Amino acid sequence: MDNNNTTLTITERIESLKIGCLAAIAFTLTYLITLLIQLNFLTEFNAMGWTQVSIAALSGFLFGVTYRYIVQNQENPHLKDGAVFAFGLVRGLVPLETTDGANEQIIALCFFLGESLLCFAVARWCLDIAFFYGWLKP
Repeated sequence: MDNNNTTLTITERIESLKIGCLAAIAFTLTYLITLLIQLNFLTEFNAMGWTQVSIAALSGFLFGVTYRYIVQNQENPHLKDGAVFAFGLVRGLVPLETTDGANEQIIALCFFLGESLLCFAVARWCLDIAFFYGWLKP
């Protein structure tokens, strides 16, 4: 960064891009595994499924870039956990607005919330490993 710390260098931007891509890959693979576990995956996966996978990849990418800046100057584990929970809750609770509150839907929402938290936790775990071994710089 330059002297006034307001402009990102090209190196910083490339590093953010690499981190975002790793998080997107980790998140998307975890999401695909959870889709495979669902019993109705093979009969219902269509164009809408690919849209959901694309949204999952974008969510993972945005998490990775944000997580980089969270851990860049802080080694506070509460911030790291908070990032996972914040992203997981936002993604996991969005469908709550579109339900009528039926018990079946509440159970499905709980699974979706758990799935979101799991995907973001795996993305964080992959980033932490990459940071620890020096493969990527926070």
